[in-house]
Formats: sequence, structure tokens, C-alpha cells
Amino acid sequence: MENMKKIVYIISALVAMGMGASSCANLLKPESPSSFDAETIFSTYDLAEGSVIGIMQIVNTNNSYRNRFLPWYGYNTDIEWYNTYSETDDKSKLTTYNCLPNNSQLDQADGCYTHIYTGIERANLCIEGIPANSDIQNDPKMAYLYAEALTYRALLYYDLCKAWGDVPARFSPLTSETIYIPKSSRDVIFKHILSDLEVAIPLLPYPGTNAVTSRTDRVNKVFAEGLYARIALMAAGMAMRPESAETVGTGDLGEYKKTDDPELQADVLYPKALEYLKDAITNGGCRLEPVFGEYWKRQNAQQNLSFDGETLYVIPFGQGRGQWNNYFALRAEQGTRYNTYTGARGGSAGPLPYLYWKYDEKDVRRDVTCANWKWDKDTDELKLSGIANWYFGKYRFDQAPTVASGADDCTKPVVMRYADILLMAAEIDNEISAGPTAFAKDCFKEVRARAFLGNEEVANAYVDALSGHDDFFNAIIDERAFEFCGEMLRKADLIRWGKLLDKMKEAKKELFDLRDHTAGTIYANLPDDVYYQYDDATESITVWGFKAGEDTKPAGNWTKAGSYYSKVQDSSGKDTGLADKIVNGIYTYGDDMIYYMYWPLFTHQISTSQNTLVNDYKYE
Repeated sequence: MENMKKIVYIISALVAMGMGASSCANLLKPESPSSFDAETIFSTYDLAEGSVIGIMQIVNTNNSYRNRFLPWYGYNTDIEWYNTYSETDDKSKLTTYNCLPNNSQLDQADGCYTHIYTGIERANLCIEGIPANSDIQNDPKMAYLYAEALTYRALLYYDLCKAWGDVPARFSPLTSETIYIPKSSRDVIFKHILSDLEVAIPLLPYPGTNAVTSRTDRVNKVFAEGLYARIALMAAGMAMRPESAETVGTGDLGEYKKTDDPELQADVLYPKALEYLKDAITNGGCRLEPVFGEYWKRQNAQQNLSFDGETLYVIPFGQGRGQWNNYFALRAEQGTRYNTYTGARGGSAGPLPYLYWKYDEKDVRRDVTCANWKWDKDTDELKLSGIANWYFGKYRFDQAPTVASGADDCTKPVVMRYADILLMAAEIDNEISAGPTAFAKDCFKEVRARAFLGNEEVANAYVDALSGHDDFFNAIIDERAFEFCGEMLRKADLIRWGKLLDKMKEAKKELFDLRDHTAGTIYANLPDDVYYQYDDATESITVWGFKAGEDTKPAGNWTKAGSYYSKVQDSSGKDTGLADKIVNGIYTYGDDMIYYMYWPLFTHQISTSQNTLVNDYKYE
């Protein structure tokens, strides 16, 4: 087993060289790698750094975060959906709460579940090896690496629990006795990783205060503080859970409820989380980018990873890895000026169509987030894409530094940004105080004011008018939708709030109301026809017909989109637009969909577990 560990140490260090770590040159020592051992690696900063960076190398591998976890976790929600729905397609089943253990996208020997545990094993080795072989009490650089490994392990376990619920808890390097273990209650995992973060946070510098924390692909104190709050909200929140810790992994049907663990109650976790968030706000040196759209332009054009005040951590995809834009960017069809790839890119998912009309007209986030146009292969121009095909305008190939020529584009998705720190602080303070304090309102206003740039008084008046716990809480629910649509935070939010089923039912009703212009709704007076113009000089599109009362065709040269809202079949009779089948397909199993809020353990994991793993809820 010691030889196995030595191999993992070496691989982790050498992997970092392939990722372009700053210490690559220093790894090229005359000593043979085969002679490396734990003492050598974890007492030498450059080698230890390579091992820690190697923890997150797993995001780059095939069937991992790159093209399996990130493209498929996070929707459908009340604001985001997979808009390429087919009731028989395994990709659709992943998003519509119908993911079975044999799903062809994720039931793989080297699937994302396995890769995440590979990262956790690497973290376990670093967490054991660094303090055993270096003086973290007196060496800030080694202390940082130790804290970074703790933070990475917490992040990986957070992702496991948000996707699978209860999973095996591994907090020590593998031995022959611990290769096969059953699932643990996620409460055991939450308590462990929250405790780890309490150790890590004091050892981490604030962002931008040294060379390492000036990079957004390395962790910093504010990110770790925000991660603590994010995990605390999940741990104390609602979720589908087995009846008790003793029935985890026995095929238990489960119940949508909060934990009964006394250490994970809101009155225990929230004060500590709020303390961390207040420190991040007061001392973290963070700020919101003043212009919402400029923030996303910079993310699309990122060539360096310098701390910008708002971005706290990104997925560290290497050059030529990562398919985020391949799935989520504004659609660019094959052969257009921004896509020389052999197929269309982007636009597999997008905002639910009605969300555009939920934004206030003065909210600048609306036109950045909700785009109903695409780069058309026939004209190489932007073209209206139809009522059912809204795209995330936050992610754009036309703002990227190079033309898309492959499925991977090395776009580094944002894991956390400062706006989340502010809104989590507002939410948690409201819960602790049973109503909004001045501090909670100030945090809310900072996010809202940027969204209403030039109309800040409107934003401030909105927040000032909120009164009482429930009023403020419901406003937070809405604000997180407007701020984070397309960033795949919503599903975990809805689950922890206990709102998943109710919000999905509301979403279905909103879609039908939009399609039918239902009387008494905000869609009642929308026109039937929509027109658009494309301006090649600015590479922009103008739409007429998205506002109530725009009933007369405007003067000038406009292209008509036809019966934009109500069309439900194409010329061949195929369901399209907001047809009943498409709208009803946003989730499966009716009220029972909440049993399927998590992915199951997949057939491969169960069949190779030596009978230690069993699915709970209705998967068995």
C-alpha cells in the first residue's frame, strides 16, 4: 500500500507539470521520480504544490467535470432548462428528474463520480502528508497548501452531496480494508468538511494579497468563507433524506425534510457562517464589477486568471479543455463567423422562456442573461431563435478571443463570485434576526443597485419597502434567480429551500400562460407577431413584439417571426415551440419528482462495490 501511495504522490506532482503550474521547472530535479517518497514530496514546497494542484486535475479528464458533471448537473429548474428535450433521450432524462442507474451518459467505469473520488483521494494524501512532513505552524506557504487541500476536498464533497445526496465518506487515504465501504449519512460529511474549513480559513490569505491568491484558479480566504456558508445552507436546509442515519444505503424510501442532527441546525451553523461572510465583506478586498454586462464580457474574453474583485474561484480547466460554452453559450451554428467546428455549438440549455418577462424593464441583467437569438448558418447573422429557444447571453463565442473550432474551449466557469457572498449574507442574517436588518438590506441593495445601473433609486426603494422575514426571504428567492440564472446554482437553492416541486409547478403554469397569453397575467396583451432587425456594424439584434401593446408593425425593414408565441407545430406536424409535450416534459413523475432530486448511484458503481452500495429513495 505504501508503494501505491508513492505512485499517487508522483502522479499528482507530475500531473501539475502538464497543467502549466508555476513550479514546473523546479520539479525537474536530477533525482529519479521513483525515489520520491512522502517525506520528500511533502517537505519540498514545489513538489507539495504540484500534488495539491493535482487534486483538481480531475476536472480536465474525459467523463468528468469537463463534459459530464458540469453540462448535466443544475437544471431543470424554474429558471433554466434543457431546451433540446426528447422524452426518449438519456440526456433529457438527466435534466427532467428521470435519471435511472443505467443512464448512458453517466453510468461509466470512469464517470464523474469516480473522478471526484480520485480528487478526494489525492486531497486525503496531501492533507495527511503536508502536516506530517512540514512545519505548517511556522511556514505560511506550506500552511497555505494544507488549507488549499482541505478546501478542495470540501468543494468536491459538496458537489458529490448536491448531486447524489448520501455517499461514502472517505477522509483518509485508501487501504485494502477501506476500498469497499457503504454510503454514509451526508450529515457525517457535512460536519467533517465544515470543520475542515474552520481549520483552513485562518490559514488562507485574502484574494489578491499575494501571487497565489491573485489567481482565481487557486483558493483564497473569501472563497473558503463563502463555501462554508454555501455548505451550511445546504446542511441545515431541506432535502430528500432517508428516515435516519441508520437507514442510509438500505433502499430507504426517504422523506423531504431537514436533518435532525443537533450539530447541523440553522441556529448552530448560521451564526458562524454569517461571521465568515461579514469578514469577507469587511476585510476581503472584494467588489462588484460596476457594469453587469462588462463582467461577463471579461469572463468570455479571459486569457489570464487575475483576481478582478468579484470572481472568487473558477473551475481550473487547462488549455484546450472544458466544454462549458459548448453547452451553454449563445448558439453559434456550424460555419458561422464564430464557429468553424463541425457542428453547432452552444444553446443546449437556456433560460425558461417566461423569465425574460419576470425581470423589471430597468434591470440590466435581463438583456445580458436572456438572449432569444443565435448565429444563423444560412446568413451568418444573428437571427431570432423562437419562443422555446432562449439562450444564456452571459456566455458568448463572439466575445471570446478565438473562433470556436472544437468542442473544448478552456472557458473556466465561475464557481463563486462576490454577489453570492452578499446575497447569502442577506439571507442568513434575515434567518437569524427573523426579519431584515439594516445590514441584510445593505447587502441586498449592493447587488440590486448594480442591476439597476442608472436607476439605483428604484433598486433602493424596492429593498427598503421589504418588511418582515417572509417578504425579504421571497425577495431573496427572486433576486437569486435574476442574478444567477445560467450559473447552475438554482437547483441546489430550490432543494434546500423546500421549494423544488412548488417552483417547478409554477414554471409549467407560466410557460402555458406565456404561450396562450392568458387573461389576467403579464402575458395577456403581448402581440401575436414578433419582428427583428440585425445590425451587422454592431453585430446586434433589435426585437419588436416583446412588449404589451406592440401591435402595429414598425416602419422600416424588419423580418417577421410569425406567430411567435402560439406556434406549437412545424410544417411537418412535429411538436415545437411551447407544445404541451415540451412544457409537460420539464419534469417527470408528477409530485413524485422530488424523490429524484438526486442522481442515483449508477450500475457500474453498485456492481463493483462488493455489495456495499445500495440506492435509496425510489431507485431500488
